[in-house]
Amino acid sequence: MKKTLGIKHLALKVKHFRECLSFYTTIVGMEIDWQPDDSNAYLSNGKDNLALHEDKNLNLESSDNRLDHFGIMLTDKNHVDEWYDKVLALDIEIYKKPQDHRDGSRSFYCYDPDKNILPVSYTHLRAHETLRYLVC
Repeated sequence: MKKTLGIKHLALKVKHFRECLSFYTTIVGMEIDWQPDDSNAYLSNGKDNLALHEDKNLNLESSDNRLDHFGIMLTDKNHVDEWYDKVLALDIEIYKKPQDHRDGSRSFYCYDPDKNILPVSYTHLRAHETLRYLVC
């Protein structure tokens, strides 16, 4: 099999469409690539693609969610704390405070408006080499 470009597209069902759209554009820095209607948007940062699809019947309290988390990779360990301060200033709910990990990485976790867990991380491991474009 030929090599793929990787996992470059993630689609999320969201209950709070407008709030999630604002979160991923204003805070995460993605841009609207295409918005066919008021319930769907396709976002991109030039490398990654995130689709938001409104589902007003989504049960945000259910633990029956197959998605554990998806994250933002940073290029510098110090940027984790800068992002944390920015997120705190915007009153975004924190899931886990910043911490160093035994592999030398550093991260914190926050929630998006629909309670999806979003780690913001720096790592020196191989994943970082392929994700250098996520300069925040």
